[in-house]
Amino acid sequence: MAAVSGFAPVASADATVLVLGSMPGEASLRAGQYYAHERNAFWRIMGDLLGAGPSLPYRERLERISAAGIALWDVIADCERDGSLDADIVGASVRVNDFAGFFAAHPAIRRVYFNGAAAEANFRRHVLPRLAGRDIRLARLPSTSPAHAAQGYAEKLAAWSAIVAD
Repeated sequence: MAAVSGFAPVASADATVLVLGSMPGEASLRAGQYYAHERNAFWRIMGDLLGAGPSLPYRERLERISAAGIALWDVIADCERDGSLDADIVGASVRVNDFAGFFAAHPAIRRVYFNGAAAEANFRRHVLPRLAGRDIRLARLPSTSPAHAAQGYAEKLAAWSAIVAD
């Protein structure tokens, strides 16, 4: 079983929205970039919503989503997992990121969107009980992973448009 560690958050001080994945997959870890798998729809969706598509250099994509008030991070700081699938994460090995510190440093965040079910489940289990009294709206969006083929791109894009609403 391989020990894997995620990335630092990408967040401007005035971010109002946080998008959370579970743990970067192998392609992302190799590239050192969020959602680096060529078939992951995340950056294509960000392109359609914010002009932060995969044709832009990674740094410019991050700048565009940050300018829109959107922060990126993962629920899990490190864990054991073979492969890239969330289903392969060893539950007992999960150590979550420091969300108390993150939210203290980013007090304007009021909406948290989960990129798939594993991110939501880990957040609700490991993080939410420690955030008592915090006024945040939580919502799960369909996973942008190529492993989640149950919905087509148009359906995912429609669901993900919530991050730029309000």
